[in-house]
Amino acid sequence: MRGAISRLQLRALHSSPLEKKIPVSSPDGLAERISEAVLKTHDYYLGQQHKDGYWWYELESNVTITAEYLMLLHFLGLKDASRDRKLAQHILKNQRDDGTWSIHWGGEGDLSTTVEAYFALKLAGYSADSIPLKKAKDFILESGGVEASRVFTKIFLALFGEFDWRAIPSIPVEINLLPSWFPINIYNFSSWARSTVVPLSVVLDRKTVRPVPENTGVSELYKEPGKLPPVSTQKLSPFSWKRFFIVLDHLMKTVEDMPIRPLRTKALKKTEQWIHDHQDPTGDWGGIQPAMVNSILALTALGYGTAYEPIKKGLEALNNFCIEKPDELVLQSCISPVWDTALTALAMLYSGMDRNHYAIHSSCSWLVSKQIFCKGDWSVKRPDLQPGGWAFEFDNNWYPDVDDTCVVLMLLNRHADSGVVPAESLHSGLRWILGMRGKDGGWGAFDVDNNLRLLNQLPFGDLEAMIDPSTPDLTGRVLEILGMVGYSPSHDIVRKAFKFLKKHQEDDGTWWGRWGVNYIYGTSSVLVGLASVGEDMSKPYIQKTVKWFKDHQKIDGGWGECCESYGDRKLKCQGWSTPSQTAWAILALIAAGEGLGEEVHKGIKYLLRKQQADGTWEEDFFTGTGFPKYFMIRYHNYRNCFPLMALGKFYSLLENKGAGK
Repeated sequence: MRGAISRLQLRALHSSPLEKKIPVSSPDGLAERISEAVLKTHDYYLGQQHKDGYWWYELESNVTITAEYLMLLHFLGLKDASRDRKLAQHILKNQRDDGTWSIHWGGEGDLSTTVEAYFALKLAGYSADSIPLKKAKDFILESGGVEASRVFTKIFLALFGEFDWRAIPSIPVEINLLPSWFPINIYNFSSWARSTVVPLSVVLDRKTVRPVPENTGVSELYKEPGKLPPVSTQKLSPFSWKRFFIVLDHLMKTVEDMPIRPLRTKALKKTEQWIHDHQDPTGDWGGIQPAMVNSILALTALGYGTAYEPIKKGLEALNNFCIEKPDELVLQSCISPVWDTALTALAMLYSGMDRNHYAIHSSCSWLVSKQIFCKGDWSVKRPDLQPGGWAFEFDNNWYPDVDDTCVVLMLLNRHADSGVVPAESLHSGLRWILGMRGKDGGWGAFDVDNNLRLLNQLPFGDLEAMIDPSTPDLTGRVLEILGMVGYSPSHDIVRKAFKFLKKHQEDDGTWWGRWGVNYIYGTSSVLVGLASVGEDMSKPYIQKTVKWFKDHQKIDGGWGECCESYGDRKLKCQGWSTPSQTAWAILALIAAGEGLGEEVHKGIKYLLRKQQADGTWEEDFFTGTGFPKYFMIRYHNYRNCFPLMALGKFYSLLENKGAGK
């Protein structure tokens, strides 16, 4: 990050309307307070911008990401005592008082996360008799032992001989030969599942084991040591698809043991080529830790060593995902510079920064350079669609996504006549978004019509994340950009999106949020999108939603929702207030025409009260979503960019009111 610029320099550098235009009527001083709050956050962001024009903030998840990194390095024979200490310190820092590890801040102990943290600490040299591990062991055994952990946890243990490969669901490598028209083929998996499962099929085929010394193993974590665990420990209905797939898994294991498998060699060669082809020039695979780790493991299983260039580059890419602090080292599951840059620049524009400010121009130029003009996996189902999307990360050519592309275009569209943004960038980006629309009228993230829910019943799909169907939050996001470029409710694409959204609206007026926690996020995205394309916000189905937001405001003026609402819908909008979720609620109410109402005033005052001296907000709770119920994210930028957006949009309302508009 760049060094901070002095506040005096910043005031001279940028001309913000909030400094110059105080509303006519502001008897409580609210406008002045907002103006000062916005300027402080602008100062903060200007001091954080990279010289190339982007912003990039930590994407925090749970300790399994770092634990698996430590396991990978040990599996490859790349042990380093100093690095191990730092990785272990990060894991220990996140242990709960009861000895467990959770999947998000403030959450309950999670069995699989705790097993992986335990094993990683043992690899790093901690004894089973140490206090942190003794407390963790008690929880693990009380929760069913290693046998009850998730599939990916068992796979990491199996690599070291600490779990029996026979008890892990099969992914026959021949699956990678199946054509795209076949129901179960890799292009019917979500992009994140595909980029993980394809290399994992090689790992499961070779079943490589690199044993560890007995005192480093985890035999003490078994509920029934010495007994072969079942592939699934769940109680299954005799007529469920999951039971059918368990039976099918037994058959596949029989086939795997046969001496002759005529397609195995061909499948291995094709899979190896797929892995090589899908590595980005920077060494990344899929832009996510699971795909990167499993691709390295697959190449290792095929006999390549750490000096092999693709493995070497893959390890360098993982290292680039790391954040090193004086006493700890943490691996991020993903990185989000495109997302952070677009959201930050938009927030600064919404809050009054001149669109010609150098920080905005440089961010636009950087984003233009990141547009993807090569075809990725999405093109299997859209072979005639020309590329033009944006990905989440610095480099991820195979997997641009609709969400990032929409937000980037929201920013770039404001500079269509500035000479900074080529017209082709806007046209190709919008064309790609429109081409990614599903048959149901909605949008998913990375693929089209990726909605075969049956795949979530596969034995290795225990994270329930095997597909990427259309969702309300993404559909709302697309409507937001479509409204900005002139689409109206009468357009056929918009009408079909409305139909999709009405079909998925819940009885209380809310929409589920796939990529943010949860109903606050999803519902806010939908309302903002509907308003953008000019929907009549007085309609009953929208007013029901407005009432829900008003009814669920906290006493402190904020809004909040816990991650547990994904597993228990009774917990929707239950939880402590957070700056990011409060901002989402405010943005939704403003979109619905309620921006000058009492609830929004209270929400704005909550944000002002919670702002820190440096212009930022604090937020420990996780409000981002990777896989609902199973993998939650804390975007360190959300707590700042969304409150800034909300303050800016509310200020505009006050300004218009003061001007008599």
